[in-house]
Amino acid sequence: MYNAAMQANNSLIANISWRNGQPYSTQFDDVYFSSDDSLAETNYVFLQGNDLENRFKDITNQRFTIIETGFGTGLNFLCAAQCWLNTAPAHAQLHYLSLEKYPLNLLDMKTSHAIWPNLAAISTVFLAQYNHLLTTEVASFFEGRIQLELLIGDANNRLNNLNTRADAWFLDGFAPAKNPSMWQPSLFEHMARLSHSDTTLATFTSAGAVRRGLMAAGFNIKKRTGFGKKREMLIGNCSK
Repeated sequence: MYNAAMQANNSLIANISWRNGQPYSTQFDDVYFSSDDSLAETNYVFLQGNDLENRFKDITNQRFTIIETGFGTGLNFLCAAQCWLNTAPAHAQLHYLSLEKYPLNLLDMKTSHAIWPNLAAISTVFLAQYNHLLTTEVASFFEGRIQLELLIGDANNRLNNLNTRADAWFLDGFAPAKNPSMWQPSLFEHMARLSHSDTTLATFTSAGAVRRGLMAAGFNIKKRTGFGKKREMLIGNCSK
């Protein structure tokens, strides 16, 4: 399994340096989240970008699946989980599936989460299972209302063996210029294969190669005003 290799090979653990109280990836020479207001950024880009609050309230199925590229500090998961618990009916389950090539160790994860005290109730439950999650890749929270899968390894390789359909995509990870091996046409093709007619996506980037790649794979894409210093971002839906 990926986890056994990860435990045996420290190169598969995220190399973090802390700069001005923020985690910085030395592997990708990039920050994990915005210094403007990381919590507000996640809510704006990914939750609002996929209209999740309204969709959670109006859910008719038993399960809603989010697939994310780049788990990082888990901030997007914490925000989505909080929104789900606050708005979705009690009978439904949020299935959150995230891909991460270099997971953080528990100490760096705890240090990151301390930045967001408003998410402490969810963070505490998550952190209690984090090491177990790295071993099993699956964890359940809040009496089964939320299921998290953390698939460790290269995103394209893991998606190649995946058949789970997404209701929403969080297209995250380090910037395309910093992490070009992930932002490939094969990634967008996997996304299209794992989408249905009501699937949406949101991403912080508006890079032309990403926009063209998503459109070529079959997504309807439009630009939206970006968060903070970012001029634009992308949102879209599957054209099936």
